[in-house]
Formats: sequence, structure tokens, C-alpha cells
Amino acid sequence: QVRFVESGGESVQAGGSLRLSCIVSGIGFSRSTVAWYRRGKIPAREWVASSSPTDETYRDSVKGRFTITRDNTRNSVFLQMDDLTPDDTGIYFCNRYPPYVDDKYWGQGTQVTVAT
Repeated sequence: QVRFVESGGESVQAGGSLRLSCIVSGIGFSRSTVAWYRRGKIPAREWVASSSPTDETYRDSVKGRFTITRDNTRNSVFLQMDDLTPDDTGIYFCNRYPPYVDDKYWGQGTQVTVAT
């Protein structure tokens, strides 16, 4: 059964840091590209960062501030977020990349709120 369970979201002040975690099941995790997405001011989820078995990629607005890592022994992916800004506020989700289209393959997400 495909499942993504996110955690770690909190309310923080601008300039603060958070570390998000996601436990993945039901996919060949070690062979898969997994990613973080977020839903902020716009309804659609936007891609934030990806981790393939060999490298990582980031959207321009988070480069140098966010770091995606993975632990294949625990089928987990993490997102270290530093120097947070209010524009980073949103619900953060993890999923494979490219993501599943069907909402039943998405988790609840974890809420990140960055206050000024």
C-alpha cells in the first residue's frame, strides 16, 4: 500500500529553522526519486525539492536554504529548512517524483507557518 506520512511542521519566526520528516511505504524507495511539495497561497501543490538515488535538485527560491536528504534504511526523506521566510508558509507534502495524480496517494501533509 502506497503511503506517505509527513511530520515536523510548526509555527516559527522568520529566520528560524525546521526539519520535516516523511516515512514512505509501498514503493521501491531506494530506487525512487522522492520529493517535497507545498501548497501555499495558490491551491496547487508546487514542487520544492527532489532526491534521486544520485542527486538532489531544488526550486530556485529555496536553494541555499533548504536541504533534502534521505535514509534508505528507514524509507524516509527529510527536509531541513533554514532561514525561513513568510513565503515558505504552507502545507508540505512528500511524494514520489513525478508525483501521483490521484489524491488517494497523498498524505495529510504537515503545516509550516512562518511569522514575521
